[in-house]
Amino acid sequence: MTIIVVVAAIAALFLLIALSEPLAERLRLPFTVLLATFGTALGIAAVALAGGALGVQIDPGFAALLEVPIRANAFLYIFLPTLLFQVALGLNLRRLFDDAVPVLLMAVLAVVVATLAVGFALAPFTTLPLAACLLVGAIVSTTDPSAVVGIFRSIQAPARLTRIVEGESLLNDAAAIALFGLFLTIVMAGVPDPTWGEALGRFPVLLLGGAALGWVVARAGLALIAFLPRHPMAQVTLSVALPYITYIAAERGLGVSGVVAVVVAGGTLNLLGPGRMTPASWSYLREVWDILAHWAGALVFVLAALLIPRLLGDLQLSDMVGIAVVTVAAVAARAIVLWGVLPALSRVRLSTPVEGPYRVALLWGGLRGAVTLALALAVTESAAVPPEIKREVGILATGFTLFTLLVQGTTLRWMIARLGLDRLSPLDQALANQVIALALQNVREEVGERARGHGLEREIVRGEAKRFGERLEAAREQAREAEEVLDRDRVTLGLVALAGRERDMIIEGFRAQLISSRLVERMLSDADRLIERTRAGGRAEYRASARRALGRDGWTRLALVLHNRLGLSGPLARITADRFEILLTQRLILRDLHSHISDKIRRIHGKRVSDLLQELLRRREAQQDAALEGLRLQFPGYAGELERRYLRRTALRLEEREYDALLADGLIGRELHARLLRRIARERAAVERRPRLDLAVARGELIAQVPLFADLDAGTRKRLARALVGRSAAPGEVLLRRGENPRQVTFIASGAAEVETAGQKQRIGRGDMFGQLVMLAPRRMRTQVTAIGHCALLTLDEDRFLRLLRDSPALQEAVLES
Repeated sequence: MTIIVVVAAIAALFLLIALSEPLAERLRLPFTVLLATFGTALGIAAVALAGGALGVQIDPGFAALLEVPIRANAFLYIFLPTLLFQVALGLNLRRLFDDAVPVLLMAVLAVVVATLAVGFALAPFTTLPLAACLLVGAIVSTTDPSAVVGIFRSIQAPARLTRIVEGESLLNDAAAIALFGLFLTIVMAGVPDPTWGEALGRFPVLLLGGAALGWVVARAGLALIAFLPRHPMAQVTLSVALPYITYIAAERGLGVSGVVAVVVAGGTLNLLGPGRMTPASWSYLREVWDILAHWAGALVFVLAALLIPRLLGDLQLSDMVGIAVVTVAAVAARAIVLWGVLPALSRVRLSTPVEGPYRVALLWGGLRGAVTLALALAVTESAAVPPEIKREVGILATGFTLFTLLVQGTTLRWMIARLGLDRLSPLDQALANQVIALALQNVREEVGERARGHGLEREIVRGEAKRFGERLEAAREQAREAEEVLDRDRVTLGLVALAGRERDMIIEGFRAQLISSRLVERMLSDADRLIERTRAGGRAEYRASARRALGRDGWTRLALVLHNRLGLSGPLARITADRFEILLTQRLILRDLHSHISDKIRRIHGKRVSDLLQELLRRREAQQDAALEGLRLQFPGYAGELERRYLRRTALRLEEREYDALLADGLIGRELHARLLRRIARERAAVERRPRLDLAVARGELIAQVPLFADLDAGTRKRLARALVGRSAAPGEVLLRRGENPRQVTFIASGAAEVETAGQKQRIGRGDMFGQLVMLAPRRMRTQVTAIGHCALLTLDEDRFLRLLRDSPALQEAVLES
């Protein structure tokens, strides 16, 4: 009978969760606040029934269920890994890396500030030792971003702000739980005041050890997932096991932070998973994790709220003072971070400026939830914690959580409305009106074509067309009200729409398996960055962001250092090959965007704006072609191989579509269809194995183009290939600036450059060199060298150049002539 009651109770909880979501939307309350309210009400009813306060005789099985036999470990080992793993899996980590400094400071620093502020503020008002006060501070320093992030997304808040809030919450859970474990150990040991040196020394070990374990377990899991390419359900099942194995191994095996380990494992799968799975399998995995996290989060809030009456069972008036102190100190600590740390980061350009209204929303939206309650419950269940500490910690943490949920949570949307954050900006409103008018116009045209094709009654068609025409005219009138928008702002809106279409085309290409799963996340991150910065800075920022995407980032510069200084060419070869493939794919996407401007954007913003967008797009194409041509010169033959792979990938996709159509028409059977798809899968796997870019071979091909090296023997030429560093240059790029003292010699393998000395200009080309005179007769350089076409260059440092000069008569003669 008890099993039946438990199953019925679980079903009732899921029914409550299902109904709470639409009810929360109707009441305009955060979903988690409504769940916590229902859970608390159920907990009060359970306590009353179990105690016989209502005079109702209940079934023994139901009475056992009302005792809520839920322990802290149920939250920490069942629900917490799921929630953390899904958040790490769903974040755009490449975009989050752009804001790594503010996220880390906001997360770790906010937790430390909150812990210290609450602990030291509480100490004078309670008999608890300082370690226990700091334990309370660590418990209440975790934040639940679901309410504020949900509202931010509904009001179209800046995407970067939402991303920082999500990243902060994910990492502050890890930092807070690590501090919680630290101070709980001190409290259980009976130490009245913590030993700060030992405490701070243990903290990095917890974090770094957890990160290392998470990475190792995730890589092992990815290796298993890669062995099961045709079994998506098995792949998803492996991913479900991954966070639990990681958490248990960290907490019970190595004694490091399980939270950090799970976050790193989820992030590793997020970054590397798309390259190990098909697009369909990766999308399926993400969807499964979304529903698992939704269930886990909702159950955590309901079950944790059920425990609130138990934790507040003997609340006294003096406890209210402690709850008030904790509340004021926690809010003040968050205000210090928002009005002290964030502006400082903005001044040193480590973070985007956050406007005052958004900071107020972040302050008031710092809700606490299930993690705080679970940590408080863990303290009350510990036999090693003194009873007076158990009672007070449970009451303070629970009381503060209730305040954030029932006061801050219920007034958060009202606060955002008062701040004016729920109103669209004039630009966004203008864009929305114009896009709606265009959408209705497209609907009208398509409905008219279908009506003519189906031969419907003319009177019915005329009546419906009149009714729809009234809606269309109203939408056009609203769009005309935005005619006062400046052309400059129209260009910004057009560029945002263009960048949005670019992002959609990347997703479409990935789903059609025309874009490599290895690179789709990076391309989407670049598109998101382009949208955000264009919305903020207009045409100038669009052009700057497009140029920045073509330049060298931090990883490329690090790979160059490893290649030039240590001879490690693997990272540079992978990055260069990725850049090759992205440039080829991006070029095809940009060419297709011209039709989008002509068909869609021109109808919204007019001919003048669309012509300007066409010109901006052509300039961007020229920059793409220049970058691609530079790589072609530096690595001849490799781009052609990538183009062949793209054509093969397209052919396989079209072939698969034809077989699907034949199956749907009943012209082939399922067994033959499956056999044909297995063959396509094998060929696609072969196409996905990108050809290896051998930098040494590429340099050898370039060396062969330099006549000066023709008389070198094979051994010298091989050593030279290892010593030379290849690079490409675009037209107009300054290769050697006047006044510089170069410590290397540069040979032109292909292309041409212009040398300007004392007002005299001279052209040099394939086989020529520059920088050698400074090596032989040290003096300040009076010459400037500028590329006048796409160039492939080879550079050699001073020591190797002098040795080569001794070994090569042809080079000696060329130097003497120069």
